[in-house]
Amino acid sequence: MPIEIVVPGVGESITEVELGDWLKNEGDWVEKDSPVVVIESEKATVEVPAPASGTVSKILKAKGAKAAVGETIGLMEEASRPAAEPATAAPASVPSPVPAPAADPPPPGDVRVMPAAARVLAQNQLPAADVTPSGPGGRLLKEDVERHVAERAAAPRFATPVTPAAAPVVAREAATADDEVVPMSPLRRKIAERLVQSQQTAALLTTFNEIDMSAVMALRKHYQDGFTQRYGIKLGFMSFFVKAAVDALHRVPEVNAEVRGTDIVYHRYYDIGVAVGGGRGLVVPVIRHADRLSFSEIELAIEDYGKRAQGGKLKPEELAGGTFTISNGGVYGSLLSTPIVNPPQVAILGLHKIEDRPVAVAGQVVIRPMMYVALTYDHRIIDGREAVTFLKRIKESVEDPTRILLEV
Repeated sequence: MPIEIVVPGVGESITEVELGDWLKNEGDWVEKDSPVVVIESEKATVEVPAPASGTVSKILKAKGAKAAVGETIGLMEEASRPAAEPATAAPASVPSPVPAPAADPPPPGDVRVMPAAARVLAQNQLPAADVTPSGPGGRLLKEDVERHVAERAAAPRFATPVTPAAAPVVAREAATADDEVVPMSPLRRKIAERLVQSQQTAALLTTFNEIDMSAVMALRKHYQDGFTQRYGIKLGFMSFFVKAAVDALHRVPEVNAEVRGTDIVYHRYYDIGVAVGGGRGLVVPVIRHADRLSFSEIELAIEDYGKRAQGGKLKPEELAGGTFTISNGGVYGSLLSTPIVNPPQVAILGLHKIEDRPVAVAGQVVIRPMMYVALTYDHRIIDGREAVTFLKRIKESVEDPTRILLEV
């Protein structure tokens, strides 16, 4: 009896997914719980495991097709692993097929004009007879007409010059042979939808500051070896900013809130989203209850999310429900940017490249490793005073990390 491969649930609000790559072809043997097909939702990319060991007997939905949660997308036949097949003799040589004779070109004046070429001919008021066809069987292609128009436009003119209004217009279709058309993945479409939603529904404003990273860099250098030996991971910058953000959110609760209709909801928990680059775009997994975690636990969580994001193995629930987001464009070399809020959150902190710059310290100009930081926020519930206070607290905590531990 065939075993069904069905679309699993991938989140409370997800009812439909899009099929990605089939990792096994029809006739391939697959071990139970090994990935057999990739599905993509608006929240995550998920590998569907084989429900049993056996062979894939039928693929019912091809890559790119839509499928509902619970729908059968393929069939398997349960079986044990096949024994290794003995080597077979090389097949006898098969004579190469004789190519069919090329079709005779159409007689002069009987040119077959392709539809796309006909449109460009009409737009430029050209007779087909003026253009040399290059397509099979003497077909006149769009590229032939465009090339003819371009050559005619480039030719020297000794008569009355052509004015810009009278110059021929070369029509461009939605895509040409030089274009690659790739449909947006559900995840990419959802990202686009939410970013546009953020711009259209929130009153976004960005404020900036800069942070001297000397203290954090010295602290990391001093404790790096011991930290790595104990936890098996390097002490990064992000854990300092997560800790600083939690402290600042405690002090400025408006930044850890959201708008629901005409109400403001203040969150009394601290779920910090950390933007990481995934194989299919930027994703924001959430560090739950970041206020309860140590530096090592934060660093381990970020490393785990980063690795699984590259392999498309993040779970939908790990991408939902954050109260505040930190995005580090500095890892890509960004010096300054204005990040976009991820609704329903009302603020996002953008980190940037650390760069040696001259600054004034105690009346002297010195070179320090400086980082620009940016806070984009929803001005509907966060005023400039709160935004500046929040960002200033981030600066104070990172420039003097003992504040984070002593909560002063």
